[in-house]
This record gives sequence, C-alpha cells and structure tokens, in this order.
Amino acid sequence: MKTTSRVEAEGFLRAPFAWYGLDEAFTGPRRLMQIGTAADGTVQHGSVGHGDEPSIKSEVAGTEKERFAVVVTVAANPVRRTGDGTGVLDATTVSSAAWLAGSGLLAHTWPASLDHALRDHWLDQQTETAFELADDLDGPAWTALSLPVDGVPVPFHYRESEFGWVLAGSAGDVHLGAYGRGMSAYGLGFAQIKDLGLYA
Repeated sequence: MKTTSRVEAEGFLRAPFAWYGLDEAFTGPRRLMQIGTAADGTVQHGSVGHGDEPSIKSEVAGTEKERFAVVVTVAANPVRRTGDGTGVLDATTVSSAAWLAGSGLLAHTWPASLDHALRDHWLDQQTETAFELADDLDGPAWTALSLPVDGVPVPFHYRESEFGWVLAGSAGDVHLGAYGRGMSAYGLGFAQIKDLGLYA
C-alpha cells in the first residue's frame, strides 16, 4: 500500500489553493495521494483518493471489483513569468486536469495480455493518446456531464474507456479532474475539503 510522504502531506497544507474531494455522500475511506510542484517548489496540483487503493488492473485477481475514485485539483494559472523572470510557465486549463486524470488512470492499468517487457512501450503510446484526448475536449471522445461542486451543478467533460473513466471541469480558481473504476461517475459530487485530516 502506498503511503503519502511527509513532504507530500506538508505540500497539501502549503498549497495556495483549495483542495477538492468527493462530497459527504461518499462514506468510504479517503487518503492523500501525490502532489506536483513547480521548479520553485510552488504546489501546482495534487490528488486525493476515495475507496479502494487502486492496483494494477491485470496483476491482482479481482481488480474488476475495485471501487475507487481519485480527484485531481489543479491550480488555475494563466500564462505567467517564472520567479526569476527568465522564462514563462505554461497556463493550466481544464485540459491540464483531463491530462493528469487520464495519465493517473493509466498508472493503475495494465492489459492482462501484455508482456511485462512491453508495458513501457504500451504506456508511452497510451499516455500520448491521453494527452491528445485531453487537448481536444470538444472532440467526439468526450461527452458532457453535469455534476455538483459544493452543491452547484458544474459542466464536466467525460469519457469512458476499457480501463475506467475520466472527467474534467473547472470550479472557481481551480480545475478539477477525476478518474475511477467500479464507481459510477454519474452519481458523484465534489466539495472543497475543509479538513485534510479526513484524508491523513
């Protein structure tokens, strides 16, 4: 079982934006996962898990019965200068959240028929596909889905695959992504996390 490092746990507290998770309708286990930082150490995004601990799909018997959802919070940033003024940081968009969610789902997937030696090649291909899909949220791979965020309906982009589902949208000053398996995305609601201790 993966545990959150002390550095990551402190990073959640240090983030300059609010974190989101599933709302109170979800009563299962919750946990902190990873954070992502910029070169200057500023927290840019992170993810929190709900339900079962995701495992590699084909490596553990019964993973079809896994029920989990991971929520990714991404700071909404326009194009901006780096701290030292020597470059420009990319803007973050809903596509950023879609990409992080799509690649997160892939990290817990491995087709049963795939040889171990080929997994890296497969993962590279799938990751590139996830990036292209995230860059085309108005394309045919995505459908529209409205889900509550802090009780207010918010439009999301949603897609399913053989590995699970991915969705992405925006809420206030953050972009939200999510991925999961075994839990229907249609019944989910999101809420700002008031107490990170619930995820410790």
